[in-house]
Amino acid sequence: MRQCARLIMLTAATFLGRAGSADAEALNPREIMERVDARDDGDNSTQDMEMILIDRNGGERVRNLRVFGRDEGKDEYSIMFFLTPADVKDTGFLTYDYRDPSRDDDQWLYLPALKRTKRVASSDKSGSFMGSDFSYADMTKRPLDDYQYTLMGETEIEAQSVWQIEAVPTTDREKDETGYEKFQTFVRKDNYVVVRGVYWVKKGGRLKYYDVRKLERIDGIWVATEMDMTTKQGTETLHKTVLHVRNVRFNQALPSDLFTVRRLEKGP
Repeated sequence: MRQCARLIMLTAATFLGRAGSADAEALNPREIMERVDARDDGDNSTQDMEMILIDRNGGERVRNLRVFGRDEGKDEYSIMFFLTPADVKDTGFLTYDYRDPSRDDDQWLYLPALKRTKRVASSDKSGSFMGSDFSYADMTKRPLDDYQYTLMGETEIEAQSVWQIEAVPTTDREKDETGYEKFQTFVRKDNYVVVRGVYWVKKGGRLKYYDVRKLERIDGIWVATEMDMTTKQGTETLHKTVLHVRNVRFNQALPSDLFTVRRLEKGP
């Protein structure tokens, strides 16, 4: 799951897809997830995002962000800045998502009130990103080799055929970093887009539910422009995060020095 900056970029990240193939029905679950991982998500991208945080009583907080993404060889860099409201304005988040599974992804969070940049430690990546239902670990792709995949079945979502695939971490380190015992993803057969997910949280007996509500094709790239993540305890909704993505553009002139800690601290 590359789920929320890139899963949030996510938006664009975990949830972008490449056109399906004629031999799709013959794929095993690992091969399906390899195609999800390898799908075309564009490059040099910009987008505006609205994040709505909804508490268990229905109270809402709205945050607006600007997100940038760039490929550096096989690695993927993303940086996002909070624009409003005032209490989070100029907060920034930088991610280096490395293709090499032996390297830990790097993440930094800039807090303007403290004028301080915090490097996100592996032990903190299962924590909530800025009060949302997405975690820091959701912001990057997870190593394929750290999971055992099982095809649970096939079904339909919004009249589209999907595979239901369960992924179970094979290492304690991956379980600790993500905070998940396992998860299930629902992958569209025609374009390898993840349109639904269920995540079993290690602590507290909670489940998290991810759903794509609107999927658009922009410059030939599939982009989830409306999605949500909901945290539940049994049937009770504890919290929900809704994302709306707008003004998505690819192939923009983005300098490499945009994706640096120095620029993170400078702001948008």
